[in-house]
Amino acid sequence: MKRFWSASRFGMAALACIALLGGCASVTPMDYRGEKPSLKLEQYFNGPLTADGIVFNRAGKVVKRFHVDMVGVWHGDEGTLTENFTYSNGAKQVRVWTLRRVPGEHGERRYQGSAGDVVGTASGYAEGNAFNWRYTLLLPVGGATYQVQMDDWMYQMDQHVLLNRTVMTKFGFEVASIFIAFHKP
Repeated sequence: MKRFWSASRFGMAALACIALLGGCASVTPMDYRGEKPSLKLEQYFNGPLTADGIVFNRAGKVVKRFHVDMVGVWHGDEGTLTENFTYSNGAKQVRVWTLRRVPGEHGERRYQGSAGDVVGTASGYAEGNAFNWRYTLLLPVGGATYQVQMDDWMYQMDQHVLLNRTVMTKFGFEVASIFIAFHKP
């Protein structure tokens, strides 16, 4: 009887591990393959755009609000996106992205990018109406600068509206999240 109980306990632990691992399966843009409209960065981020966003701390409190005026210019597979941020406290920031569409293995729309406050190369891909973009950002806080990982998800709602949710992590722990609503005239 004791042996059965040990084997049974082992089996339960194995099932629990399998269930946990299955629950950890991550979402990919491929999950949105059939969704419309099809998000193509070189089309949506071409010309003038505006956006409004909020930053939440890890407790869920809004700690920053901002507005962004942008202009995207694409020539073939190469693009530049200039973002002019104005924060609710009056602070201003400019970020200039250099973007490039690169070949995908399975026909997906892959992109790479760089900016002055991005460490290395940002990379991501789009399927259907979704785009997932990951990169390391240099984040100034007080007198220090921290490297944080950005997991950026964009969803095109229609020809004018794109919604963006970003989770910011440090050492694998969420430190903030960002919500942005883009509008293309």
